[in-house]
Amino acid sequence: MSTGSDVILERMMALHPKLIDLTLDRMWRLLGALGNPQDSLPPVIHIAGTNGKGSTLAMLRAGLEGAGLKVHAYTSPHLARFHERIRLAGELISEPYLTEVLNECYAANNGETITYFEITTCAALLAMARTPADYTLLETGLGGVVDSTNVVAKPALTVITPVSYDHPQFLGDTVAEIASAKAGIIKRGVPCVVARQPDDAAEVIETKAAGMGADLISQGQHWHVSEERGRLVYQDETGLLDLPPPALMGAHQFQNAGSAIAALRHLGFDETACEAAVTQVTWPARMQKLAAGPLLDAAPDAEFWLDGGHNAACGATLAETLGRLPARNTFLICGMLNTKDIAGYFAPIAPHVAALHAVTIPDEANTLPADVTAQAAQDAGMQAHEADNLAGAVQSITATQPNARILICGSLYLAGHVLRSHS
Repeated sequence: MSTGSDVILERMMALHPKLIDLTLDRMWRLLGALGNPQDSLPPVIHIAGTNGKGSTLAMLRAGLEGAGLKVHAYTSPHLARFHERIRLAGELISEPYLTEVLNECYAANNGETITYFEITTCAALLAMARTPADYTLLETGLGGVVDSTNVVAKPALTVITPVSYDHPQFLGDTVAEIASAKAGIIKRGVPCVVARQPDDAAEVIETKAAGMGADLISQGQHWHVSEERGRLVYQDETGLLDLPPPALMGAHQFQNAGSAIAALRHLGFDETACEAAVTQVTWPARMQKLAAGPLLDAAPDAEFWLDGGHNAACGATLAETLGRLPARNTFLICGMLNTKDIAGYFAPIAPHVAALHAVTIPDEANTLPADVTAQAAQDAGMQAHEADNLAGAVQSITATQPNARILICGSLYLAGHVLRSHS
């Protein structure tokens, strides 16, 4: 059933013919009409990167809340409902308030051209500026330099998570060009926490920071994180922390936790906040084990996982995670977008799976057809099949492997479809 916010969001989709159009001119115009709410936010931590920025933000939020603070958070995309994108003082934005701020932004825009992400970002900033909190966490949507979130003149801190090859049609053909876009969040005199980067990306980020007089807090130089005997060991100039492993699955989450802890330590928080960051964090569709829902009801002996990663680096981390799990026949149900490096994603995963069942992502214009995904899986060395839908894929797998491990993967949009059906 459509809500008031659904109706307004659908109306906003028609205000601009392009889904992505990277410029800040429209943002400045609408923010000015709204009284520049970006200048009235609680202290901002701005996060960019190719991989891990959502998980890092979630850990930062858990750490700050573990210290007893109220935290705003803006993330994208949403999985099940738009409201997930805007968290006000720890709580998802309510339907009445979301409808109110969306209506206000729509009216202030006065029919001018603007993208969906821009106008909804303005709504988020407006709601956050009007709600008391201690910190604001902003995740970039795409890139950094001209991302719609890059409108805060003086954040308290910026964070750049690992940069890799993704969105070349918008950000550039090389990792260095992509890093240049991400480094656009660096502000004059504002410290920046930087996760370990490829050499060419690190050089770009260091050059940008030097030109802006921004101190870097870099992994490998100023802080170190590692997994030792299943625990997280973090060290910087102020000392060593021996913490439980992150609640989020995968070795890469130790790296993301390192970035979050480095940020918390720079801001003056103690071990209690750092431990909360790793133990209290939740972030759906990041190697999430499903506990209930119709797919599980149809296959009660199977083990179900959900992951929304979708580029080559995500494929590598997913392969590493699968390699750590107890031995069990593993099958993928995969749907991907036509903008992704499907071959790069599949290559590291192939040795860990018995077969892949390809699906077309429901209600998604940019989905790859199931037959194309299946062919790419075969090219990567996997046994591959096509399925009409998720339920059909599960039925096909469990007909001969009732105890299978089933990983639904390849896209946050597919993950959102699963989560909506399981809510």
